[in-house]
Amino acid sequence: MGRGGGHTRMEVGSDGVAVITIVNPPVNSLSFEVLHGLKESFDQAIKRNDVKAIVVTGAKGKFSGGFDISAFGGIQEAKDRPKPGWISIEIITDTIEAARKPSVAAIDGLALGGGLEVAMACNARLSTPTSQLGLPELQLGIIPGFGGTQRLPRLVGLTKALEMILASKPVKGKEAFSLGLVDGLVQPNDLVNTARQWALDILGRQRPWVASLYKTDKLESLGEAREILKFARAQAQRRAPNLYHPLVCIDVIEAGIVAGPRAGLWKEAEAFEKLVQSDICKSLVHVFFAQRGTTKVPGVTDRGLVPRQIKKVAILGGGLMGSGIATALILSNYPIILKEVNGKFLDAGINRIKANLQSRVKKGKMTKENFAKAVSLVSGSLDYESFRDVDMVIEAVIENVSLKQQIFVDLEKYCPPHCILASNTSTIDLNLIGEKIKSKDRIVGAHFFSPAHVMPLLEIVRTKQTSSQVIVDVLNISKKIRKTPVVVGNCTGFAVNRMFFPYTQAGLLLVERGADVYQIDRVITKFGMPMGPFRLVDLVGFGVAIATGSQFIQNFPERTYKSMLIPLLQEDKRAGETTRKGFYLYDDKRKASPDPELKNYIEKARGISGVSVDPKLAKIPEKDIVEMIFFPVVNEACRVLDEGIAVKAADLDISAIMGMGFPPYRGGIIFWADSFGSKYIYSRLQKWSELYGEFFKPCAYLAARAAKGIPLSAPVEQAKSRM
Repeated sequence: MGRGGGHTRMEVGSDGVAVITIVNPPVNSLSFEVLHGLKESFDQAIKRNDVKAIVVTGAKGKFSGGFDISAFGGIQEAKDRPKPGWISIEIITDTIEAARKPSVAAIDGLALGGGLEVAMACNARLSTPTSQLGLPELQLGIIPGFGGTQRLPRLVGLTKALEMILASKPVKGKEAFSLGLVDGLVQPNDLVNTARQWALDILGRQRPWVASLYKTDKLESLGEAREILKFARAQAQRRAPNLYHPLVCIDVIEAGIVAGPRAGLWKEAEAFEKLVQSDICKSLVHVFFAQRGTTKVPGVTDRGLVPRQIKKVAILGGGLMGSGIATALILSNYPIILKEVNGKFLDAGINRIKANLQSRVKKGKMTKENFAKAVSLVSGSLDYESFRDVDMVIEAVIENVSLKQQIFVDLEKYCPPHCILASNTSTIDLNLIGEKIKSKDRIVGAHFFSPAHVMPLLEIVRTKQTSSQVIVDVLNISKKIRKTPVVVGNCTGFAVNRMFFPYTQAGLLLVERGADVYQIDRVITKFGMPMGPFRLVDLVGFGVAIATGSQFIQNFPERTYKSMLIPLLQEDKRAGETTRKGFYLYDDKRKASPDPELKNYIEKARGISGVSVDPKLAKIPEKDIVEMIFFPVVNEACRVLDEGIAVKAADLDISAIMGMGFPPYRGGIIFWADSFGSKYIYSRLQKWSELYGEFFKPCAYLAARAAKGIPLSAPVEQAKSRM
């Protein structure tokens, strides 16, 4: 039953149990067709005299991954599609839950979002111990829309329901059983047969016939519930001050407790429909699809190439980056060789890896047995002799061109001819690094972000010579080590660092002309960044900031803002957080506080730059701070697109979110920019370039799009790809 996007299948056994199976690969998502199929199957099962009871399950070991997100556009346009409220009341509540014959959900694999909401409407639920059950809708800027806000609190209690919904935190089958979310645990092979018998037992009154919506034994008293909800509101506001859908969700849950579950369902449906139309939902849905699209690289991933098996990886350099990369690989069971220049550095590197793993043990994310197993995957080396059978090498030494060039000469000599030669450089052109070797087709950038075992992004950088096979191999590794990969072309800074080099420079320009350092950081943090540009420079350290900054000054001299403020601070032995003094002062716990002495350095830097205070910037509004910091970033992102460094605008959105902490609920840097329109951004940059110089000058790509009113994210038609 159903058409196009999945269907349901109904089979009636000799025992009188109708098994309704959701079929919509790969995760049996609930498209409109599947939902209609569910209703039709239930209606038919109720009418048929040979059907005594019903089991709902999913095909191929997955119950359902939830509502089909690709159908969101249909809801947002809301022309000929059924309203979510109709689905929630008519199908989930009045058809499944109110059926005259008992139903049991047989859950294997996953029951997420709408999948769990369908299961909760059944009279009982059986699950395999490892199944995942949860309501992750808030990650998409919406709330559960098929009754989840009403049924989950009644099944597991208000506190646990709030945790699961607000934190989008799923539970495994085993925990779901202890919470009362499922009624029994069954192994996969026995799941459907046990569910059949369970449904017949309900019919025979040997087991309770429960409608979750009207359960009250797990709900707290009204007074206690209000206190719990009040605390949840305060927590939600503190965690995400720019998001309102968590508060809407809490209101909806409260409405059901105060006015009754049926009223709660209508309130949920009304709120869901409004939230689906919100900018936050549109942004987060864009991010959802953009993240899944980064692995599609035209001309590479569409050629049928099969990833080669990577059995052993060598890492050069056991500093913060090298040890972090090693940790990421070890956590996915890759044996690694860590090479250092002497025994002291090698011991320090291995100890860093152990410390990274130990912190997982402390947090309960790793057992002591797994810790010992992980440590056993590491071996150390002071020479290249053990590199003769490695499949991949990742160089992670300091940003020194001649050092890296010599390393690559050595690698070509000692590594087998199939070995991938990767560099973790964050800014240096790969052609320069591999200048002295012949095997240029094996060179690739594997740019991890610090801390490498935590940050989710992996920038895969290819030169014109890098083979497609190598890209496919590294994409496969990124999947195994649970990183989101973005494939980019080769240039100074690649995509993330190149896009964001104006971030700090714009801040320096504003400060030298009278804006306040601490106001800028406050406004940018309020906008949703993890930290403002000055706090970020303190964290990274002035040495790194000057080294990377000099790469951009050298390669893009016409549009870099050359401030002496950071070098002046460094001269005075201020290097950022590590020296407890930078733009901020730091206490023993590394807590930052403003430094009244900073103004002296700013005045000195202003004198060297020969600029004077602009009264407008001394009293700059918050909106202008956001635009003057981020529009230059947008401008550089446009150049990255124009030069073919990035495959598509959505890849830059993911790069900004996962590499720099750009708020995902704003959709990424280009998606956010398109909310203003190319004409507006162009006019603002043009005006500032007239007032403050070439740093703000809009690029040709932006000017062309503004002239035609074309979105910045629209595909580049004739850009000469550098990839």
